[in-house]
Amino acid sequence: MPYSIMLDAGHGGERDPGAVYNGRQEKADTLRLTLAVGEILQNNGIDVQYTRTTDVYQTPYEKAMEANNAGVDFFISIHRNSYPTDNEVSGVETLVYDLSGLKYQMAQDINDQLEAVGFVNLGVKARPNLVVLRRTKMPALLVEAGFLNSDTDNMLFDENFQDIAQAIASGVLDTLDSAGIIKDEQYHVQVGAYRNRRYAEKLLNELLEQGYPAFIDDSGSYLRVQVGEFDDMDDAVELERELKQAGYPTVIVR
Repeated sequence: MPYSIMLDAGHGGERDPGAVYNGRQEKADTLRLTLAVGEILQNNGIDVQYTRTTDVYQTPYEKAMEANNAGVDFFISIHRNSYPTDNEVSGVETLVYDLSGLKYQMAQDINDQLEAVGFVNLGVKARPNLVVLRRTKMPALLVEAGFLNSDTDNMLFDENFQDIAQAIASGVLDTLDSAGIIKDEQYHVQVGAYRNRRYAEKLLNELLEQGYPAFIDDSGSYLRVQVGEFDDMDDAVELERELKQAGYPTVIVR
C-alpha cells in the first residue's frame, strides 16, 4: 500500500473565505496551491486525498473526521496567514500540535524549502488548540504559505507559485525519505504528458537537440516526456528550475 496523505485546502465556501485583502481571498489561494502540491505528490507515488477540490465549506471538525475515517497516514492543511496591520509582517510558518515526532521534522523541512524560494522563515510553532491538529488521529500540520495581507508575500506567491508547490512537496518527500517510510528512488523532471505520440516525440527531439538527456516514459496511460535521472532531489530541483527558465512547464517525479 502506498503512503497516504490527506491535503486540506484551508477555508472554503461563501461563509468562510478566510483572510481577505484587496479582493484576494485565502480560500482561493489555498485550493489552487493544495491541488498543485497534491499533483506533485501523486507523481511521486503518494496516495493523495483531499478534504475539498471545489469551493465548499467544511468545519475544521468535519475535516479532521474525514481524515480519521479515511485512515490516511498524514494530514496537511494549507493556509495563508494574516496580520492585523497590512504589510507589517511577512514570511512562512508551520503549525503542529507539539514540537515532536515526524510532524515536527516535516514542518521544519517544509519551512526550509519555502525559505529557499524566498520567504522569511518564521519557524515551527506548537498550536495544540487547533481542531485539525488536535482531533486528527494521525500526524498533522498546518502550513501558513505567506501572509495574504503582505504585498511582498503575494508577489512571491504569484511569481513563484509552482516553486512553492514543489517546495512543500519536497519537504514532505524529504522527511519521508529520511525516515525510511518511502524507498529511495530516482528523480526525473517531467516536461510534458501526451496521448499523441507525435507530440511527445516532437518535444523529445526538441530537448535532445538542446543537449538535455530526455526520454519518453510510456509505462502509463500517458506518454510522459522526462529529463534526467537523479538520486538526489536537489539535483533534480536545479534542472527543473533551469528548464522552467527556458519556458517549459515542469514537475519533479519519482
